[in-house]
Amino acid sequence: MMERKVHVPLDSRAYDVVIGPGLLEQAGKRIAPLLKRPRVAVLTDETVAAHHLDALRAGLASDGIEMSALALPPGEATKGWPQFSRAVEWLLDQKVERGDVVVAFGGGVIGDLAGFAAAVLRRGVRFVQIPTSLLAQVDSSVGGKTGINAPQGKNLIGAFHQPSLVLADTAVLGTLEARDFLSGYGEVVKYGLLGDAEFFAWLEDNGPALAAGDMAARVEAVARSVQMKAAIVVRDETEQGDRALLNLGHTFCHALEAATGYSDRLLHGEGVAIGCALAFELSARLGLCSQEDPSRVRAHLKAMGMKTDLADIPGELPNAEALLELMGQDKKVVEGQLRFILARGIGEALVTGDVPPEAVLDVLRDAGA
Repeated sequence: MMERKVHVPLDSRAYDVVIGPGLLEQAGKRIAPLLKRPRVAVLTDETVAAHHLDALRAGLASDGIEMSALALPPGEATKGWPQFSRAVEWLLDQKVERGDVVVAFGGGVIGDLAGFAAAVLRRGVRFVQIPTSLLAQVDSSVGGKTGINAPQGKNLIGAFHQPSLVLADTAVLGTLEARDFLSGYGEVVKYGLLGDAEFFAWLEDNGPALAAGDMAARVEAVARSVQMKAAIVVRDETEQGDRALLNLGHTFCHALEAATGYSDRLLHGEGVAIGCALAFELSARLGLCSQEDPSRVRAHLKAMGMKTDLADIPGELPNAEALLELMGQDKKVVEGQLRFILARGIGEALVTGDVPPEAVLDVLRDAGA
């Protein structure tokens, strides 16, 4: 069993992230120690339910745990008030008590929504993340950021609420569409770019095998990503400083997602990949890193068959000025000043508020806006 475990040491809220194939079958055994009574309420989406809900039910039943499940529609549009209200009211109908555990079984959308539901239900119940997409396994399921989108922007309504356990079953990744897998890979690359040049070099060598289904490479990539994320979260749980580094590429990404209406024209991880390429381009122009770095970032994304430029996004995009305006809605705005995560090189990101808007506009224009 090629299983890896990453411990997130947050005092009384510490938890383990378990990574490897075959964890759904063991879900009962893994979750049982957390339960006061043998039942859980599961929030999922229709796509994940069709592929994997029976396996989860069987994995829980093998340890005598009953489950009830609500499947929400798949997609980013679910992350808003209507489906959130539906989920919370369903959990209340299930008579979920303070001592019970809610299970988030899906990608980032379900993890964020279910985690937020658990955070506000009876002023807080515990929850377990069982992330089913690469993006959720390496990023959104770890660290306790939960929430939903507002008409004004992504993730503007939410809470910090850490899970009690994360089970990242890498075998489940086999049912992802290639595009969804590569979208998640955008977040994996981000970890190398922000803090680990050696990991980025490892990805340059192993990325193609990982995408082709090499299980050992997948476990390694998820484990290394989670280790980096956990280390940063422990230093700065509520994003007062270092945790902002995890948003490398995201300031551009969130503006592009808003510009494409949070639709499947641009998946989150695709936006992150393009955003990382643009952040490195901006860094090079501001003289922070060498000109070779953005070329290397783009070359790797291209080698993986990923989007690297605004021109790769189908349909019309707003102009550079309008995109810059959208960046101003970001949660990372401090005292009205936009903060960017830039880089001194591959593996060396920094947070700065000192970026001339003109430089950003130039990069956007040259990228095709």
